[in-house]
Amino acid sequence: MGISLTENAARHVQSCLQGRGKGEGVRLGVKTSGCSGLAYVLEFVDEADNSDQVFESHGVKVFIDAKSLSFLDGTQMDFVKEGLNEGFKFTNPNQKGECGCGESFTV
Repeated sequence: MGISLTENAARHVQSCLQGRGKGEGVRLGVKTSGCSGLAYVLEFVDEADNSDQVFESHGVKVFIDAKSLSFLDGTQMDFVKEGLNEGFKFTNPNQKGECGCGESFTV
């Protein structure tokens, strides 16, 4: 299945990469955190790791380590603005629940 970005997410990532002046794409992963167990981790990739899986969506490369892929396979990443807040929103078909504050999730 892989990972996909909406057009809004791709535009935002491309804008950030242009602002930085470098970067091949973004790395999406998970880490143990919060009251539900897992949290999304997002960082810029300046140099690809040979062990990463690479997906491309709307011209943006998304890098994922093998460990995280089992938790993230099929996820769609969007960039949304809600009132004064803006940020990435993840639609993950593997997610079974999330904590009340929305900072962590469980699969």
